[in-house]
Amino acid sequence: QVQLVESGGGLVQTGGSLRLSCAASGGTFSSYGMGWFRQAPGKERDFVAAIRWSGPSTAYADSVKGRFTISRDNVKNTVYLQMNSLKPEDTAVYYCAATSSGILRTRTPWYDYWGQGTQVTVSS
Repeated sequence: QVQLVESGGGLVQTGGSLRLSCAASGGTFSSYGMGWFRQAPGKERDFVAAIRWSGPSTAYADSVKGRFTISRDNVKNTVYLQMNSLKPEDTAVYYCAATSSGILRTRTPWYDYWGQGTQVTVSS
């Protein structure tokens, strides 16, 4: 059983930056692909970014390409989401998730474990 705990959310102005962290425990972190998703009030949970268990392979939603960067540290058992040039439409609860799939996954059913989420609010 993998436990995931997100941190780093908060309130930021348009154009600002935040770095989210997701600390994993209870499993072999390096064997899981990791993803970030977000959910705004009244909307579905949407894919943001994903990274394979090893190597540089990543995937991003079109809405965040060029602004967000996903990375991981398999020694610290942590995945990060660096968010730059934030916009009000980025406001949401951000969730990290872990998948045992060896392929980059962008849909929620592929993910086995989820964190509790961290709120990101971007003011205009």
